[in-house]
Amino acid sequence: MNAAVIRFPGSNREGDVARALTQASGRPTRIVWHEETELPARTDLVVLPGGFSYGDYLRCGAIAARAKIMAAVRAHASRGGAVLGVCNGFQILCEAGLLPGVLMRNAGRTFVCRLQHLRVESDNTPFTAGYRSGQVIEVAVAHGEGNYVAEDSVIERLEKDGRVAFRYCDAAGDVTRRNPNGSINAIAGVTSENFKVLGLMPHPENLVDRLVGGTDGRAMFEALAG
Repeated sequence: MNAAVIRFPGSNREGDVARALTQASGRPTRIVWHEETELPARTDLVVLPGGFSYGDYLRCGAIAARAKIMAAVRAHASRGGAVLGVCNGFQILCEAGLLPGVLMRNAGRTFVCRLQHLRVESDNTPFTAGYRSGQVIEVAVAHGEGNYVAEDSVIERLEKDGRVAFRYCDAAGDVTRRNPNGSINAIAGVTSENFKVLGLMPHPENLVDRLVGGTDGRAMFEALAG
């Protein structure tokens, strides 16, 4: 797997993602500056990392979605290439039109930073193949605008088509409890129609090493490394 992580002004998780990808694949991960117009040759996976791209001016991800490199990211996705957006990356994917919906201010109006359980809703995507449907994992959240909102018809379609990849839950897998931001149906991550683009608000890249609290995020990167 050849992976490229996009760095925008204000990104702060690109190093974490690159480390997780390199650890899983054994291959170096390229960091691509936002003003580039091309992805590295033979890129298989593009990652939009967490952070505060462009200082979160206007709306979170709104300016980054219009960066020069995003034309190449859209082209990569249109060819069936894999794209992962984590936290701010999820916001960018929605603003870029690569995923439906929008991430709004947390229902509690506060920034949330903590470990968080997720329930895996589908194991038939490139990102979730290392898990099993219904499995409960623990990763980390760190966001102020993670409240996933979309029109009722969009939510209905996502649910019907099995495009909700992860939901917030408690340790027992109950999705009616422990929702950190008020997201509709406790949605933590959604995919594109072809399941090759994933937007995920929590941070799996922060839980890949026992030394920093757990390894539940590692299976995502190992699955992508294939």
